[in-house]
Amino acid sequence: MENNMALNLALPSTVDFDIDNQTITIEAFNAKESKQSLHKQAINIIASGPSITHLQLSDLLDIPTIFVNGSISLTKQYCFTDVVGYVISDAYFINHHPEILQQHYTGQPLYATLAVFEALAVTHPDIMRTYHNAMRILYPVDRPWGVKSNKFLFSKLAFKKRWFNRKKPLSYFAKNPNFIIEDSHKPTAIGVSLDVTYGFVEASTVAYVAAQLAFSRHASVIHLYGIDLLNSNEPRFYENTDNSAPSKLDKAINDRIVPSFNLLGRAYKEHGVTVYNHSPISRSLFNNLDLPHF
Repeated sequence: MENNMALNLALPSTVDFDIDNQTITIEAFNAKESKQSLHKQAINIIASGPSITHLQLSDLLDIPTIFVNGSISLTKQYCFTDVVGYVISDAYFINHHPEILQQHYTGQPLYATLAVFEALAVTHPDIMRTYHNAMRILYPVDRPWGVKSNKFLFSKLAFKKRWFNRKKPLSYFAKNPNFIIEDSHKPTAIGVSLDVTYGFVEASTVAYVAAQLAFSRHASVIHLYGIDLLNSNEPRFYENTDNSAPSKLDKAINDRIVPSFNLLGRAYKEHGVTVYNHSPISRSLFNNLDLPHF
């Protein structure tokens, strides 16, 4: 894998993957790309909390929808007519649930980190070859590579640059107009991106990435489903007790996830975009996410 990175350390606009001696080029997300605009539509983001099983999904099928991780499996049972995105930020999902993409991914717009695409190149090379034009790279702002998925492959890649994946403190981006950073938050700074062309801010959950993507793509309203949090010890709706991946949410809920979503809700509302939390499980956790009528 190689990159077309300029000497000014800007994020690469494309990344090339060598798959079976064929070069596959994946473009980075760019909000200025005309087809990325959601044209001020209301957007549903469907996460993976168990509360999804209690939704009347038939009421949501014609609304532009972004799936994350395993929630794309809902397309097997329901005919969503306007899938505008599929977001994966952690390569661990690819390695733990390789069957999800094999069974349910059919070329929907896929937004993922470099580490995820690295994992896909190993586990699903045919998918990358077939659908690479529908894929876009998302960079975590403070560590653009993201979570390393394959140590052996990573060590071989010409793209590996120590400075490129050296984690920077969020305070480094405090004066950047594309981000809102709360550097004083304890135990660690939190933030939110206003344009993920320049990177997204992590908050220990892929739904946070998807919300930043939706805002960057000019959604008018963002509806969050399945952000349960308080029942993270239970299997995700597409899992069972035998194949459920470990959840890291418990430790991060109060320190990072809740304050980050509160920051996001407040910041986006100031920019004219309301964010609704539709999970009845976590409705009491957030101060700055609006509540629909349950």
